[in-house]
Amino acid sequence: MEQMDGTSVTACERCPELCASRSRIVNGVGPEDAAIVFVGEAPGATEDERGEPFVGRSGDVLDNALRDVGLARTDVRITNCVRCRPPDNRDPTSEELANCESYLDRELELVDPDVIVTLGKVPSEHLLDRSVGITSEAGSVEEVRIGGQSRRVLLSVHPAATLYDRSQRSTFEETIATAADLGGAGGSGGQSRLGEYE
Repeated sequence: MEQMDGTSVTACERCPELCASRSRIVNGVGPEDAAIVFVGEAPGATEDERGEPFVGRSGDVLDNALRDVGLARTDVRITNCVRCRPPDNRDPTSEELANCESYLDRELELVDPDVIVTLGKVPSEHLLDRSVGITSEAGSVEEVRIGGQSRRVLLSVHPAATLYDRSQRSTFEETIATAADLGGAGGSGGQSRLGEYE
């Protein structure tokens, strides 16, 4: 049995191993007309527990980077390639990614964002359908066909990478600033937001 209500998957049993390891299906959060959609790989333990993507330490990094460019978590949509937590936080398999692909395609079709930001290697490779050197390619923008539609995809390192490798922090922050610009929400160096402080 499987069911999708708008952008939310309400029931799915396509991946027996994930059904056994999940406590819930973790759907995307944020406006259903967001200009910017962030796509991760799959829920981790905290996300599975709370039912929301990117709410652990990685979520804090993402929230801070968004705030630095004048955005709030509630301004953007955050989702994953796979909606159920893989056991032991392993990467989702190609079969699991394929099983969940129609859900992501449908979500992106309904939201119709100006830009999709991939958070890490797995979602980058999944959406681009090729091998990606995420450290060297972060910040690049590609036009990609997703669900039959041409989409602008911005590659980003995973927020967690900035926790383990400080040198990734500026790359990540610059990519988030690019996302804000592409989504029509950014300014150059905070210039457009000076009015907030007057």
